[in-house]
Amino acid sequence: MALSGGHKNRGELRIHESLDELRTDLADYVAELSEASVKERGVFAIALSGGSLIGLMGKLCEAPYNKTVDWSKWYIFWADERVVAKNHADSNYKLAKDGLLSKVPIVPSHVHSINDSVSAEEAADDYEFVIRQLVKTRVVSVSEISDCPKFDLILLGLGPDGHVASLFPNHSALNEREEWVIFITDSPKPPPERITFTLPVINSASNVAVVVTGDSKAESVHLAVDDVGPDCPLIPARMVQPTMGKLVWFLDKLAASKLEDSNLN
Repeated sequence: MALSGGHKNRGELRIHESLDELRTDLADYVAELSEASVKERGVFAIALSGGSLIGLMGKLCEAPYNKTVDWSKWYIFWADERVVAKNHADSNYKLAKDGLLSKVPIVPSHVHSINDSVSAEEAADDYEFVIRQLVKTRVVSVSEISDCPKFDLILLGLGPDGHVASLFPNHSALNEREEWVIFITDSPKPPPERITFTLPVINSASNVAVVVTGDSKAESVHLAVDDVGPDCPLIPARMVQPTMGKLVWFLDKLAASKLEDSNLN
């Protein structure tokens, strides 16, 4: 049985006894958002990340979801990507294609990966241009309070250092307020060249889910969720705070092990 609770403005916490329970809950959550979005807008615009997230989404490829989800209405994006060839082992696109997209009937033209044949700077500019065109046609909604895109769902992982997407601690990218997609060439975690959504884009989404497992992430979860005070480091995950949307944390017991008990209603 999953424990569910809220914590001030840090969103909803869903803490799971096992990885299998987390995978099922995550599949239910994504499927429900997809259905609601298709009903409301006719499409579902979802941004993925890399890491362990895709494996944790695996139940979407199985019954009943593989038949009940309207895959033809999905438009796929990436909240961050490594600037490598699409068939490279470090590619988030390849990870998602192998683990999810090739197993369900997604429309190939609805999959918006980065241009892997140009520089990091050009790839970021190109990706932002693609998203701007899709905002114009309302495949991607637009925020009511800014010109930012409003994705139906952005799925994020969390690094042991507290990074989300490719927004790393103490990096100047955290201060970007104008651009939607930026590039970095100095990622502290290889490969060094990446593109990433900026915080304004992440925080304009209708729904943001941060999916975290394992005790190596427990301290970052604590710093991101608990009321830790001004003396603790401000990690990027703490800055994920949807302006109008909903934030949900999908945690296993290990990732939640350092949370203050008062968070759990």
